[in-house]
Amino acid sequence: MSGQRENWSGRSAFILAAIGSAVGLGNIWRFPYVAYDNGGGAFLLPYLIALFTAAIPLLFLDYAIGHKYQGGAPKAYKKLTPSAEGIGWWQTLVSWVIAVYYAAVIVWAGSYTFFSFGQKWGDDTTTFFVEDYIQHTGELTSSFVPQMFIGLVIIWMIALLVMFGGIRKGIEIANKICIPLLVVLFGIMVFKAINLPGAAEGLNAFFAPNWEKMADPNVWLAAYGHVFFSLSIGFGIMVTFSSYLKRNTNLTGSGLVVAFANSSFEILAGIGIFSALGFMAHATGQDVSEVAKGGVGLAFFVFPQIISTMGESGDIIGFLFFGSLVVAGISSLVSILEVPIAAFQSKFGWSRPKTVALVVGSAAFISIVGFSTGSSLILVDVIDQFSNNVGIVYGGLISIIWVFWFNRNKIPGIIEHMNQISSFKLGSFWSLMLTVVTPVALITTLLFKLVSLFETPYEGYSTPILMIFGWGVLAFLGIGSLILTSAKGKGE
Repeated sequence: MSGQRENWSGRSAFILAAIGSAVGLGNIWRFPYVAYDNGGGAFLLPYLIALFTAAIPLLFLDYAIGHKYQGGAPKAYKKLTPSAEGIGWWQTLVSWVIAVYYAAVIVWAGSYTFFSFGQKWGDDTTTFFVEDYIQHTGELTSSFVPQMFIGLVIIWMIALLVMFGGIRKGIEIANKICIPLLVVLFGIMVFKAINLPGAAEGLNAFFAPNWEKMADPNVWLAAYGHVFFSLSIGFGIMVTFSSYLKRNTNLTGSGLVVAFANSSFEILAGIGIFSALGFMAHATGQDVSEVAKGGVGLAFFVFPQIISTMGESGDIIGFLFFGSLVVAGISSLVSILEVPIAAFQSKFGWSRPKTVALVVGSAAFISIVGFSTGSSLILVDVIDQFSNNVGIVYGGLISIIWVFWFNRNKIPGIIEHMNQISSFKLGSFWSLMLTVVTPVALITTLLFKLVSLFETPYEGYSTPILMIFGWGVLAFLGIGSLILTSAKGKGE
């Protein structure tokens, strides 16, 4: 590797980058609906329990491995124990796969930022998005969609520019722009939303506790599943980011700041989204349950409908909402891309420009070719389902099992390393959580997901689509991890 390894300019830069990674599209369009659908205010209790018993302990483990062993995910895990290098490569490839399709979602949000002015989606928001904009046909197609091509080229040019800049001149600067901008944009949107007629109705639906739901195991699974994805743990980002920290950095204190900042933003998102949904229910005479959705449906079907009921004043709400999605998406994308860049750089000793050109360039090429077609919605949906709900959970689970079940002799050294430099000390509680509670929760979550994927074709997609872009992606992660682990690196 050419030159000395980069590091963050300070702890605050790391915290900002970690928050930028954790706060992404999922916080805005996923958490509010997951909370509402799983007991409203009552869901916050299992959510907080999951945060403290699974997410934060695993976040600390990611920090400890990255900081103690100073390398990208594969190198750090290999230094921990040589047999664990494949875990790092699995997590690295998950990040690379996510980057490929994540860019397409950012393009959708970017386009809608401009569509908000004049509310160009018209009366039928679903038809506009599905047929007019992304030109979705319901099956795989190679039909060229110019607006997707142009948007993807722009997003990948931004990503290349940031990644070529490195840690300090690239990611740090991007986050110093993105995070304050996101807070301002989304803060204004929430303020405007809570002052809409009917907002209280939406907030009641979001916060009203349904205590009966607490007895449903699926609610607890939803809580553990969500906090796990939400904090960007289990797919190499936090291992990589912590490896760029200076030696005497308060790791656990930083982790708590990141975790609470992320959760606070999620609750803020819930307040803003459900205030807007309450307004829509009020304006159309419907119940909140009839208009509440999550994911793509919320962002591109329901939210434009909300804006359309506001008249001209809706333009600014739309700009703020979709602008927030773009900013959150870009800050997460550059974080995701740093994982494979750091991994390949430390394995093969390439210069950063060469690594960025190969890693980001390949992701950009596949993204632009594959998602500039009428198949973008299918590809995003299927690849996201398998890489997120299976790939990330497996990556986090196997890292815990390898350390806390098969290499327990490494745990005292990890705890000592963390406690020497951190304000919040780790001990038997942390070890117990990662030995028993977290793996049991993740094994259960993973098994439930795999059973559902085996029993019922996801969203009714055809077998070839699911085999190629679902199970095929998991096969790519496994085979790619084996090949890269066995590859001869620099100095090996």
